[in-house]
Amino acid sequence: MAVAGRLRSGLPFLRRVLISDTISAVTAQRSAAPKPLLRPLINTELSRDFGTASTSTEQKFKVPLTMFGVSGNYASALYIAAVKANVLNKVESELLGLIESSKKSPTFSQFMKDLSITADVRVKAVDEISTQAKFSDITKNFLAVVAESGRLSHLERIAQRFTELTMAHKGEVKVIVTSVIPLPQEEEKELEETLQVMIDQGKKVKVEQKIDPSILGGLVVEFGQKVFDMSIKTRARQMERFLREPVNLDS
Repeated sequence: MAVAGRLRSGLPFLRRVLISDTISAVTAQRSAAPKPLLRPLINTELSRDFGTASTSTEQKFKVPLTMFGVSGNYASALYIAAVKANVLNKVESELLGLIESSKKSPTFSQFMKDLSITADVRVKAVDEISTQAKFSDITKNFLAVVAESGRLSHLERIAQRFTELTMAHKGEVKVIVTSVIPLPQEEEKELEETLQVMIDQGKKVKVEQKIDPSILGGLVVEFGQKVFDMSIKTRARQMERFLREPVNLDS
C-alpha cells in the first residue's frame, strides 16, 4: 500500500534524527510564551481550598511543572488540592468526563461561554451537575469556584493543563504523532521504543495519534518543546525553497 509505505519511511529517518549528535539542528524549538506578571497561585479567586487544608499546609505541596496564565493557575491549584486528598486520578477522570459531555451538549457548551448569566445561577447549575454525576468534593468545589469567578469558558484549557500535571506526576511524557493514516500497531511500538531512548530514564512514553491527510505522508512528532517534522509536505516546501535560490556559479 503506497500510503503505508510513505508512512513507514518516516520511522527510520526519525530514528536517525533522534539519535544523531546533530539533533539540535533539526529540532524546531517552539517559542516560549512570555512570562506575564501573575497574581499569586492561591489568591482571592482561588481562596476556596477545594478541600480543608490551610495555606500553610498548601506550601508543602509543589506542582511538577511551572504553569502560567489563568488556566495554569487554576490547574495548579486543583492539582495541589487533589494530591493532598489523594484523589488525583479520580479528579482527572471527572474533569475530562465533564469536558467530553459538554462537547456533546450545545446547550451546556453555550452556557459555559455565556458571561451574561449571573454567578449564582452558574454555581447552582454546576452544583446540580456535580451532584448528579457524584463528583468528588474536590471536583465539586473546584467547579463552583470556576463558575463563581466566571471562568467556565476556560474549563477545557484548565483540564488540558491539569492533565499535563498529572502526567508529570506519574512520570509520563505525552508524544503527539501526526500521520496521514493511523499508525499500525507494530510501527507505533517501534516509534515508542525509539522515543524512549531519547526521553529521560524512568519516564513512560504515551503516544497520542492525530490524523492529518494534508501532510501527504511521513510523520510529525511533538513532545515537550520539540517538534520533529518529517512530513512530505514540509520536505516538498524545503525543496521548493532550495530550487528557487539563485545559483552562485562562482562558488
